[in-house]
Amino acid sequence: MDTPAPLPRADGALTPPSQRSVWLRRIAGPLVSLGMLALALWALHLLARHVTYHEIRAYVEHVSRQRLVLAIALTTAGFWVMSFYDRFALAAIGKHLPWRRVTLISFISYAFSNAIGMSLLVSGSIRYRFYLQNGLSTTEIARLILYTTLAFWLGLLALTGVTLLAVPLPSGLPLSDWRIAVACVMVAIPAAWIAGSFYRRPLRVWRWQLHLPAPRHAIRQVAIGALDWWLAAAVMYVLMPDRLSAGFGHFLAIFVVAQIAGLISHVPGGLGVFEAVMLAGFHATGNAHLAAPILGSLATFRIVYYLMPLGAATVLVLQRETRSLRQHSLWSPWFTNLLPPFFAGLTLISGAVLLFSGATKALPDRIAILRSVLPLSVLEVSHLLASVIGMLLLILARGLQRRLDAAYWLTLILLIAGAVFSLLKGIDFEEATFLGLLALALVPAHSLFYRRASLFSAHFSPGWIVAILAIFGCAAWLVVFSFHHVEYSHSLWWQFSFQHGHAPTALRALVAAAAAGLLFALASLIRPQTPHPATPNEADFTRAWPLIRAYRSAQAHLALMGDKHLLFGPAGRAFLMYDIEGRSWVSMGDPIGQDEDARRELVWSFMERCERAGGWPVFYQVSPADLDLYLEVGMNLLKIGEEARVKLAAFSLDGKTRKTLRNTVNKLARDGLRLEVIPATAVRSLLPQLKAISDAWLADKHAREKRFSLGAFDPAYLERTPMALVWQGDALLAFANLFLTEPKTEASVDLMRHLPGAPAGIMDFLFVELLRWAQHEGYAWFNLGMAPLAGLTTRRMAPLWNRFGALVFGRGERFYNFQGLKRYKDKFDPEWEPRYMAVPGGIALPMILANVASLISGGLAGVVHR
Repeated sequence: MDTPAPLPRADGALTPPSQRSVWLRRIAGPLVSLGMLALALWALHLLARHVTYHEIRAYVEHVSRQRLVLAIALTTAGFWVMSFYDRFALAAIGKHLPWRRVTLISFISYAFSNAIGMSLLVSGSIRYRFYLQNGLSTTEIARLILYTTLAFWLGLLALTGVTLLAVPLPSGLPLSDWRIAVACVMVAIPAAWIAGSFYRRPLRVWRWQLHLPAPRHAIRQVAIGALDWWLAAAVMYVLMPDRLSAGFGHFLAIFVVAQIAGLISHVPGGLGVFEAVMLAGFHATGNAHLAAPILGSLATFRIVYYLMPLGAATVLVLQRETRSLRQHSLWSPWFTNLLPPFFAGLTLISGAVLLFSGATKALPDRIAILRSVLPLSVLEVSHLLASVIGMLLLILARGLQRRLDAAYWLTLILLIAGAVFSLLKGIDFEEATFLGLLALALVPAHSLFYRRASLFSAHFSPGWIVAILAIFGCAAWLVVFSFHHVEYSHSLWWQFSFQHGHAPTALRALVAAAAAGLLFALASLIRPQTPHPATPNEADFTRAWPLIRAYRSAQAHLALMGDKHLLFGPAGRAFLMYDIEGRSWVSMGDPIGQDEDARRELVWSFMERCERAGGWPVFYQVSPADLDLYLEVGMNLLKIGEEARVKLAAFSLDGKTRKTLRNTVNKLARDGLRLEVIPATAVRSLLPQLKAISDAWLADKHAREKRFSLGAFDPAYLERTPMALVWQGDALLAFANLFLTEPKTEASVDLMRHLPGAPAGIMDFLFVELLRWAQHEGYAWFNLGMAPLAGLTTRRMAPLWNRFGALVFGRGERFYNFQGLKRYKDKFDPEWEPRYMAVPGGIALPMILANVASLISGGLAGVVHR
């Protein structure tokens, strides 16, 4: 991948950002996981090289019904115990929710996190969605996730430590020589946690304070975590062959060490790592009679403990969405933000199923049936195409996540084709049923996938690329493992028959799938390069001008300032303006244009540009009418203030409440002040006078020019907008440039300056006369601009950001006149409308806030000065 070129700043100078280091940080984690998976598969290959695929399959097929029923019952008990993580966490933070609802949320989160891995990220995001809908604040959800994560690890450490103290580890395991020391450390951590809970004062760690839970909550954490892991071990234990049983304690010691190794590896589900440690723990290396039953029981364990709950959780989520939105319309259950990622995940699983199926042997009985009714060529072609479809589904899953219309139709077609080829290549009706059901679920969901962008333009994150490579790597390993008894030769590639154990067919299918993936990667690499952002030129302003004039909000005129990049949507029907500060790519306001589809597509395009550059997408000062655009792409919303808009039809200076304002305006009018509005074409001749007023105002206020969300004194910018002038005789006292929309929905002002020696109340005069002028011209609203941090509450149940913002609003007058600005605008009796900032989730928020503040203030120095 080429390193992106340096990004141009608003002043035209190139600043070389550390794109290489950002890119390396983004791929480091996924690459480590991929490397660990490769090592685990290699170790597993060495440990099980004498085991055949048929031996493992035979053990799985001959697991007794009683064992399966007991394993399923223990799995059910385990997931019921997992619900106590959330129940105890809610009690610890002082919240109460119905028990059935908590159990449902817990089951769904753990079913997905156990199967996918990355438990903190996966289960945390699921909990965030569901608990937010149930009235918990972001802070409370964070505390709940922290509680459950600590309980998960404290219980594992306690159970592992006690088990290692009581039961010797088999020789050959990494911890066997240090068993006692490691066990003491593991036991000491949860013991210290419980002991510390009796110390009621907060612990100070450097500059941080750590509030430990009450003793009963600490004991609950350790106990429920240990019981959860004990039940997971019991599920595996009942599936193990009797001849390997040396007692549950001996098995438990190996199981918990293998689980810790899998968790530390960061490989999804500990795949390969867990199996390798289990084989080593039972001394099954090179012994097919021991390794085959162990691998068979491990495969059954993953089906019972991981795949079955995952399938049940998927059905529950879809059923829940259907039931919760059924009252709106027949198809409304599909119109949710949760379903596209779910369909993407299921499509990814479908692709993996087809690849894994193509890498393993078909059942002899089914092949015998096909042999009597189909020619060999049909079976060979079906096998090859099923694997190719599997690879294409892995790629298309990313397109579904990005809501691409082309990905939807291709996925639908390939799922149906994959189901047909699954039947033709081996009567794999299980796969065909799964693919067919997913296709049926996709049929009514077309409206979710509305983007007309090219599939080749979809950005594949490092994590997504690593996931595809990991699945393909596992399929390649399965080919080697399933057919390692077949001696390799070049002639295998050209053998076509029902004999040879289908090894040639699997090899050709694997290579065909790899070729399909490489062709897509090549087509994506040779696509036209996205141009780097540049400051807009006159052609860009000419292109944007009709969209600016026709847009509902006058704030779109900020694009004329020229300090922001312009990103145009399809066919130029919409655009957004943005600038870059640090890693934050900040869009000013909502996408501008009348075409809603084009505006929606712009949000996605902007997100993808940010991802390619390793940046954080931010949408600043967005309106309530467009919040769905940002929620749809998974962004979080922070209220940043309220915007004042005066309804001109109702504006008047009559009444007692307007007496002071009326007297001020009348007095200044008697003193000879008058308002004049001139067109943009007449501004140039007045620029010297305007410059003198602006410089004097800045010097008197000890202020500096702002930018981004406010205009600055730039002659080229001021010449693009009409100007309001306040005269006293022939002397120019004040000015303000005007933002006027063509449909006359809204008028507004941006840059306002007056001479320091101007009569008191001149800004009142300017605003009142402008309101009267706009009223006379037929405008519906006059926008007075935003009052930052206004409307945020300090209530105990309010989110942390709201409480912090309210604190700054009340006590931050040293840095900005928050309260004074709102009081001033209140004089004109406006209607206040909230404004938000859409930000990505995660821990980047403090840096994003600093970047936005620096962007608006013209640099870090401007943040702390008026």
